[in-house]
Amino acid sequence: MKNIDNDQSIIPGKRLLSLDALRGFDMFWIVSGEGIFHGIAKAIQQKYGLIQDQHTWQIEITNELTWMEKIGVGISNQLHHTVWNGFTFYDLIFPLFIFIAGISMPFSYGKQLSAGPGAKKKIYRALLKRTVLLLLLGMVVNGLLQWKPFEETRFASVLGRIALSCFFAAIIYLNASFRWRITWFVLILTGYWMAMELIPVPGFGPGILAPEGNLSAYIDRLWLPGKLHRGVYDPEGWLSTIPAVATALLGIFTGEILRNARYTAIKKVLGLSVAGVFFLLAGLAWDTVFPINKNIWSSSFVLYAGGWSLLLFAFFYFIIDVRGIIKWSLPFVWMGCNSILIYLAAHGLVNFLSTSEFILNGITQRVDARWHDAILWTGVALIQFAALYGLYKKKIFLKL
Repeated sequence: MKNIDNDQSIIPGKRLLSLDALRGFDMFWIVSGEGIFHGIAKAIQQKYGLIQDQHTWQIEITNELTWMEKIGVGISNQLHHTVWNGFTFYDLIFPLFIFIAGISMPFSYGKQLSAGPGAKKKIYRALLKRTVLLLLLGMVVNGLLQWKPFEETRFASVLGRIALSCFFAAIIYLNASFRWRITWFVLILTGYWMAMELIPVPGFGPGILAPEGNLSAYIDRLWLPGKLHRGVYDPEGWLSTIPAVATALLGIFTGEILRNARYTAIKKVLGLSVAGVFFLLAGLAWDTVFPINKNIWSSSFVLYAGGWSLLLFAFFYFIIDVRGIIKWSLPFVWMGCNSILIYLAAHGLVNFLSTSEFILNGITQRVDARWHDAILWTGVALIQFAALYGLYKKKIFLKL
């Protein structure tokens, strides 16, 4: 087996080690990192009696906290999704993963296409197989095998959106010139915006971007089978998957820049950084008429999240691949090389928290109960990194 996402970076010493590290960094927050910082914030909250908003889950930060405590609570606050409009670090995790998947396409497909006639057919077969498998795995993560009634089963999923957005972005990449790929990127974002603004929703009218009244939610209620995750809409629904294709295309553009031998590594870092700032500003400008919103994956959200994704990747690429400062990133590399595996394991296949409780029971009995969650989730992270290191050393990587 080998890495699902980037064949170029599974072997130590290969280029774009930064891509695996960033993928692992991204995955870390949803498999154990958020538990650690929520545990820290919970202990601080109990210590000072801080108020937590039950709608946004934000904990107040007061002047009585030390600067370290403020950082701990601040990070925890960033590890909650925005309720509707707005943006937190937690809102970046999903689009960043799709962006990273897009970066890998020019490398993996470029190598396969160079094999000669018949290469595209092999790529299409593998792409279709992977898409179907990810769709099925996404349903399994949602509880498909619990055999609940149809109306209680959620078919849309995080893995499903990754599968579909990357599938259509790959089709565009394999069949369109660079100029047409940019055209597709623009058309997807502007077309989605126009549809959300101009197509009337029965009972609400056009241009309503509230949870129940927007066009994406209406299509979810009309055509998305099974259970909707948020009752009146699903954050991984049909229509809102279309702009996610643009997120993957942005990753593809980044991968093409990285493959271009005409630019030095420093020029690539500078170019990606400038592009990142540009997309951030463009997203903020579009936010004035089409709010930044992860739930509907708004066009401004694609640009704004894309800007942060570019800046993060430029940083990882500069530190790891350009400067060669690698050791600090190795735990993330181990996680990044088996990102889908650890996602599946952490979302139902393995009860890491019970294992951590068993191992750290002696320690937790000797410390203040307020810190138990933070300690146990730190144990979860260490167990995950240890297991992934073992798989990495044995060159065992999940391949779909």
